[in-house]
Amino acid sequence: MSLQACADLVHSADPDRYAVTITAPIDTQKILWPLYAFNIEVSRAPWVTQEPMIAEIRLQWWRDALAEIREGRPVRAHFVTQPLADILDAEGAMVLDKLVEARAWDIYADAFPNRESFDAYIETTYGNLLWTAARLIAPETEEKPIRKFAYANGVAAMLRATAKLKAAGKNPLFEDSVTAFHKLANHGFSNMTDAIRARKTLPKSLTPLLMTGWNARPTFAAVRHNAQDIYTNGFTQSEFARRYRLLKLTFLGWWR
Repeated sequence: MSLQACADLVHSADPDRYAVTITAPIDTQKILWPLYAFNIEVSRAPWVTQEPMIAEIRLQWWRDALAEIREGRPVRAHFVTQPLADILDAEGAMVLDKLVEARAWDIYADAFPNRESFDAYIETTYGNLLWTAARLIAPETEEKPIRKFAYANGVAAMLRATAKLKAAGKNPLFEDSVTAFHKLANHGFSNMTDAIRARKTLPKSLTPLLMTGWNARPTFAAVRHNAQDIYTNGFTQSEFARRYRLLKLTFLGWWR
């Protein structure tokens, strides 16, 4: 029941990831649903309250749960924690702990002070999540291309979310200018290109994980075409366009 609850949460909160994960083999779903549900719960923690201290406590709750998993102790009750404990090893718990720690940035409105701090945030949040998933699905996986893929996916997600984040009083990027948006899109595209070139070295079992980046390259193209849209619609696609691209990638591959 807890595993199904994880899948239901992903379905409602992250429909794009749900759409590509529901077609994965059952053993892969058993890994991805808890990880994605955990990521949703952690990413929500800074947003459910306007009190920074309460948000910090909520994030600490997840860090304590990961410590219990890492140390092999009984894990606290939550519909995500037991399925997560069933799949995580000590290394995975430590990597995800860094993810939770990095999410403390979401509590506050301050912009990243520089490109390095922005990159570290993307690499620790998106990168740690996808690398943990890849390592659990296929332990022989090379880390570097997964990290490049995750970075590109994370940058694209931040660009798409910028309008909403700014409306909520957040400053999600390290520099607020069209030139900076173009540079960031180009860097994200370069990382995605490198990951695509390495795809033949990656286990096929990772395809459902890698397909979660289906919307990255269209986002980068949209930014380069008209970066001003970052302040308005966040490069949203019509439901038809979204479904068409997902269907196309299902048959042709995530790198298309």
